[in-house]
Amino acid sequence: MSTKLLLCNCVGSQTVDGDNIGVACQVDCSKTHKALCTDELSVAAELLKEGEQVVIACGQEQEVFRALADELNVEAPGFVDLRDRAGWSEQGSDATPKMAALAAESLLPQPITPSLDVYSDGTCFIVGPGEVAFDLAEWLSSVLAVTVLLTDDEQPMTRAFDVVRGQLRSLNGALGGFSLQLNSLQQLQPGGRGAFAWSKPRDGARSTCDIVIDLSGGTPFVQAPAKREGYLRADPKDTVAVERLAFEAAQLVGTFEKPLYVRIEETLCAHSRAEQVACTNCLDICPTGAITPAGEHVSIDPMVCAGCGECAAVCPSTAITYEDPPVSALLSRMHILARTYRRAGGEAPRLLVHDAYGAEMIRLAARFGRGLPADVIPLELNVISGFGHAEMLAALAHGFARVDVLMAPTTERDALGRELALAQAIAGPDGVGLIDEADPDAMTDLLYEQDVPQPLADPVLPLGNRRQIARLSAQALNPQAEAPLPLPENAPYGAVAVKTDACTLCLSCVSLCPSGALIDNPDKPQLNFQQDACLQCGLCKGICPENAITLVPQLDLSDAALSQQVLNEEEPFACVECGALFGVKSTVERIMEKLSGTHPMFATSDKARMIQMCDNCRVNAQFQQQDNPFQSKPKPKVVTTEDYFSQRKDH
Repeated sequence: MSTKLLLCNCVGSQTVDGDNIGVACQVDCSKTHKALCTDELSVAAELLKEGEQVVIACGQEQEVFRALADELNVEAPGFVDLRDRAGWSEQGSDATPKMAALAAESLLPQPITPSLDVYSDGTCFIVGPGEVAFDLAEWLSSVLAVTVLLTDDEQPMTRAFDVVRGQLRSLNGALGGFSLQLNSLQQLQPGGRGAFAWSKPRDGARSTCDIVIDLSGGTPFVQAPAKREGYLRADPKDTVAVERLAFEAAQLVGTFEKPLYVRIEETLCAHSRAEQVACTNCLDICPTGAITPAGEHVSIDPMVCAGCGECAAVCPSTAITYEDPPVSALLSRMHILARTYRRAGGEAPRLLVHDAYGAEMIRLAARFGRGLPADVIPLELNVISGFGHAEMLAALAHGFARVDVLMAPTTERDALGRELALAQAIAGPDGVGLIDEADPDAMTDLLYEQDVPQPLADPVLPLGNRRQIARLSAQALNPQAEAPLPLPENAPYGAVAVKTDACTLCLSCVSLCPSGALIDNPDKPQLNFQQDACLQCGLCKGICPENAITLVPQLDLSDAALSQQVLNEEEPFACVECGALFGVKSTVERIMEKLSGTHPMFATSDKARMIQMCDNCRVNAQFQQQDNPFQSKPKPKVVTTEDYFSQRKDH
């Protein structure tokens, strides 16, 4: 099905070059209309009725066109905002390349984020003082099954809802699946005259619910309460906020779709091996506590995960990948933006990554201020906290001159700071940055005053997982690099330095390395290393009994990083009996020096000689000794028929 792009200059407030836009993004464009949402609405209606796939270049009046599609009983059109993001600008007359890029991106199909169904039957648990909680519970009791956990000594005057007293010890889960544990639980006893009585307190009571309303006014019962679906919290003294909670809680009944923001490949996780903890990046940075240790890997609770993406950004092994959208879809968007911009005559585009908050800032700057510069292409994501160094480097490799991330007040910043430092170490300090401005005018002033470096002369198309994307992009950005690039601490790339005079080639590091970067040689005592596979998780350093290993954060872009390099090797020892090679010569000699003639088990020369034997010869020698530990009583003689006959003759 062909696609038609409907253009409008919004009553002449912007310049729209439909011919160049159509050629650059390879789409059929309409003539440039002046008032498509009002006087020329019939034109949009006719095109919608024709059954073509229609994309309307208007972000402001989307509801008007959706209502029109509903009235005509046809499929709703797509939308792309060219006015606020490009046309309304001090440099609006030069915005045709950016308009073409934005139009081309809007035509790119996007994958659907996987999800699961969440069921909420409306079981509600309210925690707070009776003065506030009782009124809220009575209002909600007509639509929800409510239980109130009192934090004071108030008495209810109605049995429209359940009331208990106690201490909430722990709260886990999210909408449709909260689990609670309570201590000193007392249940209300409804019989008798006067004030209600209470049962004897008991500890360790457990319960479940779908919705939790926290009116306690104290410390939240969960991490990142604003990100926990189904957990509603307000100051009990704020009447308006409490009433707002009532409205929100009443809507949380039914079946909901919960996006599966991240996916984990457990076999790639470098959390631990043999009970030795290594990488804890995701555990340390997750704001909601959705990630927990689960043996040698971590586990992610999809119901608690809020989709910030920080875990995927800092995961060194790509065990955790972000799915909303996946990195491949994000790379496709950046590629089409940069390619179309150049095809339309642009030369050095800049990329501004933002979320919904940033989109509103851009709209305000366009309507009341200078608007974005003509070479700044906005890229809106659901969340920006997971935009890591691989994505930053990939944008530069696609041909963007600079990449900036526009932060919001609610943006999780821990991962962004780490990833920015890593990207700047690889690409240089001028290519990437963070913009932390709450004022739209200050934001645009900063962009207009920026020094714009030259983009990559020959853009590349990096593919693969995030490690592969980062490496390919770094090679394109550093074509003349001869030495490895030094990186900050905790970088996911680097080398392993071994003190050969201390290393005994015990190969403990090889057996525990989660990525296979450290490799042994089955034919001789040798420790090999493949730098491209190293995660810098530190497991080898922590397990080394001789403290002979040091981590060196760096990025080697040469082909040598893709092949094995010998870190340490020694001469093998030859068995004194059969000549077979085994062990390490220096180790055997050191053991001989320490044990021979001094240890009771090796007091004689014959016993000490066994230290110098291979496994087979040592077992054979042990069998031939008088004090053979494997020796047993002589095998009894087999009794035959002749023996029985002989006994009968004797008698």
